[in-house]
Amino acid sequence: MPNATPTPTPAERHRSAVAPVAVANLSKRYGDQTVVDDVSFTLQPGTVTGFLGPNGAGKTTTLRLLLGLARPSAGSALVFGRPYAQLEDPIRRVGAVLESGDFDPGRSGRNHLRTLALAAGIGFDRVESLLALVELRAAADRAVRTYSLGMRQRLGLAGALLGDPELLVLDEPANGLDPAGMHWLRGFLHAFADAGGTVLISSHVLAEVAQTVDSVLILSDGRLLAERQIGDLPDAAGALEALYLELTGGETR
Repeated sequence: MPNATPTPTPAERHRSAVAPVAVANLSKRYGDQTVVDDVSFTLQPGTVTGFLGPNGAGKTTTLRLLLGLARPSAGSALVFGRPYAQLEDPIRRVGAVLESGDFDPGRSGRNHLRTLALAAGIGFDRVESLLALVELRAAADRAVRTYSLGMRQRLGLAGALLGDPELLVLDEPANGLDPAGMHWLRGFLHAFADAGGTVLISSHVLAEVAQTVDSVLILSDGRLLAERQIGDLPDAAGALEALYLELTGGETR
């Protein structure tokens, strides 16, 4: 009798689908200034990718182009095979945090998430489960203006997760987190990817990136200079720092 076919894991089921992110020859110019210059990369399901580069490298602009917040001057940035604006029910495909301060400071953390949930047609039970997940339940009824930067980062992540998305796009999510918070974030991102999700995370904390991601993309002056698998680097943290400094001329931010 033939062996039964094993049930595929979530990650295996997703790997047959279209790439979550496909960026091809992407460029963005503002007048005579080229901010993103002919950038191409593809992300696969079940992976965490670090997006690295000094300030002004073009990281945030690339993320904005990917999320439909700016229009490319050339090339394309597709999520699940389409421009972001053409996704059906995008909150259930993509979760993003680009600004940690995008909150009404007088609104409580719970009401911030409830407002987002109401707009998306998501039940408030999801809000409660996410407050527990990001460890903000005890502070949920406090005004956001009383939150530390790390707490705001957690609240932003909860908002990105409301629709149970397949792709997370996070801009400097470790800013303001203490060591325990960074350890929590690392574990969460690993679990998200293990379940078949995809993460693109920009950061300047190289030691933390080396412990968190599967691969890195390194930008400088709007150009993609390198793409490396962390597993291919001996002494990942030290090798990543040396590569980064070599490629970016010694700038760590």
